[in-house]
Amino acid sequence: MGLIFFGLIIIIIGIVGSKSGGQLARYKTLIVIGGIVVMVIGGITAAVRQVPAGHVGVQRLFGEVQKDKVLYEGLNFVNPLVDVIEMSVRTENYTMAAVSDEGTKRGDDAIRVLSGDGLEVVIDMTVLYKIIPTDAPRIYQKLGEAFEQKFIRPITRTKIRENAVDYNAIDLYSTMRKPFEAAIVKNIEDEFAKEGFLLEQLLIRKIDLPTSVKQSIESKITAVQEAQRMEYVLQKEKQEAERQRVKARGIADAQKILSEGLSAKVLQFEQIKVQKELVNSPNAKIILLGTGQKAPPFIIGN
Repeated sequence: MGLIFFGLIIIIIGIVGSKSGGQLARYKTLIVIGGIVVMVIGGITAAVRQVPAGHVGVQRLFGEVQKDKVLYEGLNFVNPLVDVIEMSVRTENYTMAAVSDEGTKRGDDAIRVLSGDGLEVVIDMTVLYKIIPTDAPRIYQKLGEAFEQKFIRPITRTKIRENAVDYNAIDLYSTMRKPFEAAIVKNIEDEFAKEGFLLEQLLIRKIDLPTSVKQSIESKITAVQEAQRMEYVLQKEKQEAERQRVKARGIADAQKILSEGLSAKVLQFEQIKVQKELVNSPNAKIILLGTGQKAPPFIIGN
């Protein structure tokens, strides 16, 4: 665009200078031709615009946004008089966190909501979104380039607050976290689509409860863990007692079987076998034989 105006100035200088006479009159034709050449080069340069990867170009002619003419990445031929505003259509993230260095906005930017039981819950969240390419002109016309502060941030915070009142603080922290996340995703997704944004993912990074509620939860968890530990100990003791009973029952059964099988004749037979082995042993010197308590023993020896 600048070359076009520069070439026009050269032409004007050549025409005006030739009327006043002097040296410029001699070179009028060359000056005018040079101005025309500069204007042509400027027009060609201004008519070719390059849009970088991951972006689209929004055309603005004399301040008016061309809504139906979106330029996509690569080389594009346009009206030399239009301004081209580049807008990213890549996935962007907007983080709201309590820690100042973690969020998109400096300072504590966490979302503070009131739960259904009237407690304040602090939520850290990241929104992943991108611009729908065909809606880029409308977004630029309505929200400008600062659409994160004008739309993404306030809509997200509002929808989270509206849905948080349906849940108790402890439920948000534990069992109902997934249903809560699904509800706000649906609501935010619908609002984004109306304005030309695509919600890709909503990440609940952290849910922080009041100190009193935290202590109550920790006490409950400790009590549950202690009960589970005691249940384990009792179960183990029961198993040990059962093992001892089985062992004692086995010993008793073995003794009973043994006592029932040891009759007088069996014992006498076993005694004879032992005595026979002693007689045949080269080390045997004296053997006492008896058939009972009243039977006199026989002495066998050298």
